[in-house]
Amino acid sequence: MSMQQENRAGEDWHPLRLPPLTARIREEIIRRIETNHLEPGDRIPAERQLAESLGVSRPSVREAIRSLASEGRVRVEHGRGVFVTDPQIAANELRRSVIETLHSLDELFAMREVLEVPAARWAAEAADARLLERVSCKHDQLLEESLKPNPDFDVIQRLDMDFHLSIVRAAGNRFLEQTLGVLNSILREGMRSTLMYPGRLDTSRVEHRNIIDALLAGDGEAAAEAARLHIHAARDIALSPDFQRRRSE
Repeated sequence: MSMQQENRAGEDWHPLRLPPLTARIREEIIRRIETNHLEPGDRIPAERQLAESLGVSRPSVREAIRSLASEGRVRVEHGRGVFVTDPQIAANELRRSVIETLHSLDELFAMREVLEVPAARWAAEAADARLLERVSCKHDQLLEESLKPNPDFDVIQRLDMDFHLSIVRAAGNRFLEQTLGVLNSILREGMRSTLMYPGRLDTSRVEHRNIIDALLAGDGEAAAEAARLHIHAARDIALSPDFQRRRSE
């Protein structure tokens, strides 16, 4: 075989990807919770025991538990252990807290960052072709509407939320999807879209393009950073005195 033939023979091959170790530990803990029929309030094995039985380091187990705790799947009680929780109850509690408490826009955008940045990283690393195709479809729909001579900002806002939710779905975390849905509904009801601010629609298109490019490239760090910059840009507009003045008019 010639050198040229060897080069062509390797063109269609792609490196195989394994999920990050933390994600695999997380999934194994969830599997054991389900197969052992553990209920809310039941305690899972201690960090050291989990590390030994799974053949991994304690810091890796600790990170996986931290991830599960942020999703509401487990509750960490220092000095007592880690306990199973009900994710639906956790989502309902967040919804009630957001509705009944006067959260500032700064707090809400900070929470969006906590949720959406890792979601973008996980979606890129998971590289689920079917789910990423849906993300691309949502992006294209948003792009098409935003480029119209007289865009409908109500439609744009809905498509923008759909785009971000599709990324969360591509991350493969249902509780994260529920939680983001709560925050997005509050943001939608509590403020006019920042996309209506002069120039914001154009810069948002660039930011969305950066996110989708990183997702399709399977670059988790780039996707997370693009999501972070996008949220910060929207937050800066929402908190600006000029936007607040326009909002109150």
